[in-house]
Amino acid sequence: MASQWTLRDIPDLSGRLALVTGANRGLGLEIAAGLAGAGARVVLACRNLARAEGAVAEIQRRAPGARAEIMALDLADLSSIRDFAAGFAARHSRLDLLVNNGAAIMAPRGRTGDGFETHIGTNHLGPFLLTGLLLERLAAAPGSRILNTASLAHNLTAGVDLDDPFYERRAYKEMDAYGASKLATLQFTFGLDRRLRRAGLPVTAVAAHPGYTATNLDIGNVFMRLATRLFAQAPAMGALPALYAATAPGVAGGDYWGPGGYKELTGYPKKAACRPEARDPSAADRLWAWSERMTGLHFLDA
Repeated sequence: MASQWTLRDIPDLSGRLALVTGANRGLGLEIAAGLAGAGARVVLACRNLARAEGAVAEIQRRAPGARAEIMALDLADLSSIRDFAAGFAARHSRLDLLVNNGAAIMAPRGRTGDGFETHIGTNHLGPFLLTGLLLERLAAAPGSRILNTASLAHNLTAGVDLDDPFYERRAYKEMDAYGASKLATLQFTFGLDRRLRRAGLPVTAVAAHPGYTATNLDIGNVFMRLATRLFAQAPAMGALPALYAATAPGVAGGDYWGPGGYKELTGYPKKAACRPEARDPSAADRLWAWSERMTGLHFLDA
């Protein structure tokens, strides 16, 4: 791997189909633009269709002739996910790359329409259901990949508490809830990788995080917003670990990538570290069983 891997190092993706959730702005837009610029046909799965139209225009401005289409998807709504998956399957017989990027970040206390705490519902249960529903299309494309977007915030939570996942008995803290959802993202990714390999499916599951990236300038108090504007790296840099994990030759199932600079805050792609609970098979299996109960979808039995 080049010490400073950039968009120029993405291999030719002509003939590949990619799906990026939350692609209307920030990190998702940069990932979608990078993939489209390398020749992939990209489906932007977004809740805000007006912003998605602007994202398509921006992608085509950067890469004239880029092929990008929009489909409506709300990761906080299980019925929307099921409708999306049915519509996608009706249009496409295969899927080469699924990028589970869309997320709720530092949201006030709230519930999804299905009654889940906002972060765990949007950031884990939504992608869990979407991945399971699209697995047949992914398996139809040998060498396909599933990329889940994680966060350094997974280190800042007390953990994934499946006895009180919706903060009904505990005090609610935005960072703890967000971090727990991103720890769940990693447990899901590594558990998914193990199950895919046991099933012998030609699909690779990986994760990446963007470090400290200026993608949500309106989040946090005034000091957090100021620090983000002053010290965070640009979204184009923050997207590189995800693009590397999604496209680079030699990436293996269960890999986790992030920025290679100080404490993985900024820099070019490099293998990332994670807390031990993220790779605990028992924790992943418990989360998987709970996720199946919550979504009603069973796939890839242990």
